[in-house]
Amino acid sequence: MRYVIIGAGAVGGTIGVRLGEAGRDVVLVARGAHLDAIRDRGLTLRSPDATVTWRGSAAGGPPAAPLPADTVLVLTVKSQDTEAALAAWVDAPVDGGGTAGERLPLLVAQNGVANERAALRLVARVHPVCVWLPATHLEPGVVVANGHPHPGMLQLGRYPSGSDDTSRAVAADLTAAGFVAPVRDDVMRWKYGKLLSNLGNGLQALLGRDVPEGLAERVRAEGVTALAAAGIAHTSPEEEAAERGDQVRHRPVDGEERAGGSTWQSLARGAGSAEADHLNGEIVLLGRLHGVPTPANAAVQLAVRRAVRERIPAGSFPRVELEKMIG
Repeated sequence: MRYVIIGAGAVGGTIGVRLGEAGRDVVLVARGAHLDAIRDRGLTLRSPDATVTWRGSAAGGPPAAPLPADTVLVLTVKSQDTEAALAAWVDAPVDGGGTAGERLPLLVAQNGVANERAALRLVARVHPVCVWLPATHLEPGVVVANGHPHPGMLQLGRYPSGSDDTSRAVAADLTAAGFVAPVRDDVMRWKYGKLLSNLGNGLQALLGRDVPEGLAERVRAEGVTALAAAGIAHTSPEEEAAERGDQVRHRPVDGEERAGGSTWQSLARGAGSAEADHLNGEIVLLGRLHGVPTPANAAVQLAVRRAVRERIPAGSFPRVELEKMIG
C-alpha cells in the first residue's frame, strides 16, 4: 500500500518517517516553510534512540495524475483544517476510475471525535485512529518524537464501528514501523476517552505546565457529565493506562523533555488557529444539546481563540483572568 500523509506535522511526520524507514511507500503532504524544508533537505525525526532524516516524495496537495488504487490516505491535520483537507482530496481521481472519496480508505489520525462524521459525508471508507503519540513540531523540516520504546500507540477500526481487512493490513504496516497498533471494533469509545484527556490541552496552552489540578479536574468532570447525558461510552483512565502500560513512555530527546501538547504547539508556532473548538467545544456542544452546563470548557474555548487572535504566547494567558471567565 502507498501511504499519503495529509499533514506532516508532529503526528503525521512521525508516522510517515517511521513507515518510510520500514520500507513502505510514503508521500508527505505539507505546506509553507515546512514543505519547502522537506523538499530541500528531507524531514528529520529526532527520537530518544536516534535521529533519522527521511528523503522522499513531498507534496502540497493532490497530484495531477490519478492516485494509485492501493493508496491509503492518512489525515493528520488539526481538526480545524479537516474541512479544507477533505475538500482538496475527496475528488482526486484514482487509477481505474472513480475518486478518492469513492474508492480509497481514509485513516482519521486526529484528536477529537467530529472528524470521522465530517469525513463520512464525503468518503465511503473511514477508519478512525485513536492516537497516543507524544511528538512535537515547531521547526520547519523537524519533528521530535518522545515515545519510547515505541513511538506511539495507534488504535484502528472502522467508522462508525467494526473493523475490516484494511484495518488489519494497515495495523500490520504500523507494527512493522515500530508502533503499537491494535485493531478494535469499538475504536470510537477509545477516541471519546482520549477526548476527555485532551480537554486539558487548552489549559496547558494557556497556562503552561503549571495548570491547577482543580481546574483540570473541572474540565474533565464537565466532559464526563456531558458524555453521560448524551449516552456516549468512553474508556476510563485506568483502562487506558493498563492498555498502554510501559509501551509508550515519555523520554527526553537530546536531554530535552517534550515542551507541550498539540494546542500548546499551535500557539508556540503562531499557527493562526488551534483545536480547542473541536476538543473543549465538543463538550460544550454536547452540553448545550443535553442541558448540561459546561462553563469551564466554554471559557477555555473562548480564551484559546483570544490567545490565537491576539498572539498571546503559549503559557502566558493570565490565570486570574481565565478563572474569572469560568466564574
